[in-house]
Amino acid sequence: MSRIAKQFELMRNEGRKGFIPFVTAGDPDVSTSTEIVLKLADHGADIIELGVPFSDPMADGPTIQRSSQRALSNGVNVADVLSIASRVRETVSTPIVLFSYLNPLLRYGFRRLVSDAAAAGIDGILLTDAIDEEAAEFSAIMSEQGLDLISLIAPTTSEERLETLATRSTGFLYAVSRAGVTGVQENISADAASLVRRAKKYTDLPIAVGFGISTREQILNVWQFADAAVVGSAIVAEVEKSASGEQVEAVGALVRRLLPQVAKSRSEL
Repeated sequence: MSRIAKQFELMRNEGRKGFIPFVTAGDPDVSTSTEIVLKLADHGADIIELGVPFSDPMADGPTIQRSSQRALSNGVNVADVLSIASRVRETVSTPIVLFSYLNPLLRYGFRRLVSDAAAAGIDGILLTDAIDEEAAEFSAIMSEQGLDLISLIAPTTSEERLETLATRSTGFLYAVSRAGVTGVQENISADAASLVRRAKKYTDLPIAVGFGISTREQILNVWQFADAAVVGSAIVAEVEKSASGEQVEAVGALVRRLLPQVAKSRSEL
């Protein structure tokens, strides 16, 4: 059983739902980014998504686009992302998922990437833009190293493709809450709950919902129908607006506002 599967099993046994934060690796710099991931693990993250900076993140809104550009401007590359994961894994057992577009992974060399990712303690990869045939090939390569392939599903995904994605994926499915790009929104679309119900016809995998979740109320809403809530842009925005040297504590404070009961039970606050 993978570390991701074990984490969801733990949550089920504890009768609770999951919190999955996303951060762009290397924003604002590699050292601070590492500390942010450690802070998230300490403050109740069940799984952490580590975004690989990319020059053309077409699924992401302005906030995450800017974070990718900041990381790239600092020279952050795939090797740096793996080094962050490796350093975190020295002290933390929280599952880590690479959230990436295909291009930087292919440039690194996908087989090499999978081997190095496994060695760094990464547990799965979410490929945002791999088409079905490619995804099948990549999934086979990843399974050799025990890595989970996490797939994106959206309200616009057809029933046929939804079944294909659900049966091919491992770890969990990432359900996009709405059509469009990442970014904070005021309300969670009813499409998200409908999508989760549709997907559960084809799989017993846990389903996490993301894109636009930024408040405690939205997290509680998602927990009513999904297994986990993903928070990304709100965390990245906190990094962006915080002064140098204050980003780590700012992220910790945000998580305490979002999940006070979780933070208090898992951290010495």
